[in-house]
Amino acid sequence: MGQVTVGKAAEMAGVSAKAIRIWEAKGLLPAADRTQAGYRMFDEADLEVLRFIRRAKALGLTLDEISDILDLQRAGAQPCGRVTQMLDAHIAHIARTLAELRDLRRSLLAARRAADQVRRAGGDAVVCQIIETSPNAAR
Repeated sequence: MGQVTVGKAAEMAGVSAKAIRIWEAKGLLPAADRTQAGYRMFDEADLEVLRFIRRAKALGLTLDEISDILDLQRAGAQPCGRVTQMLDAHIAHIARTLAELRDLRRSLLAARRAADQVRRAGGDAVVCQIIETSPNAAR
């Protein structure tokens, strides 16, 4: 494969041309040759980096994290330990988020049950009363 333009590189890597331009501006891609008209040309090594970035983003890694990994790799270090730490941090964050969502779900179910009880008792202003009497409303 020779060199390709940003549009073709985007197609081949499964990303958008806009994403490539952003990643290039953030320094995730190494400096590249440009045509006389200023167009960046991508080679197979660039495409591998683009595919790596796409896969890393699919795992939830941020561009800063991806940049850190690429910097380690380019410096000759094996970034696997750092990647594992990043993934562990993301897993912990997801676990906290899930716990918070479970708590929120319990609160919403309790509020919904309270709304049904107030409505059956013939009460008005159900929503306001639910919020005012909710044990989690002050949080």
